[in-house]
Amino acid sequence: MEKIIFIETGVGIDTHGQDVTKASIRAVANAIHSNSMPGIKDYLPEESLHNMKVNIVLAIPADQANLDIERVKAEIPYGEVSIDVVTGGLATTSGIVLPEQADKNDLMYIVNAAVQVGY
Repeated sequence: MEKIIFIETGVGIDTHGQDVTKASIRAVANAIHSNSMPGIKDYLPEESLHNMKVNIVLAIPADQANLDIERVKAEIPYGEVSIDVVTGGLATTSGIVLPEQADKNDLMYIVNAAVQVGY
């Protein structure tokens, strides 16, 4: 990315099921769904949303191999999307194991996202 114009941040949690992808999707949704960028096209080459670049930085607590990057990318409606994954976030007890919620243990995963928008 040549120039970052906007950075949105969010948090996503999967309380049951230990699904790092679900928590990551929620973190990205949290970041982008509480913002509007009405003038963004004015800053993009050729004033086109298709020339927008989006880099998502995900701080996840575990199961990086189980992260479905394509599902997370699908949350971004425009532009070229890339994802960087770093160790972080939080795995902490949910206080209960619910097998009917696909729990393998009592952990909930908390993921932090930084969504960088530019060109």
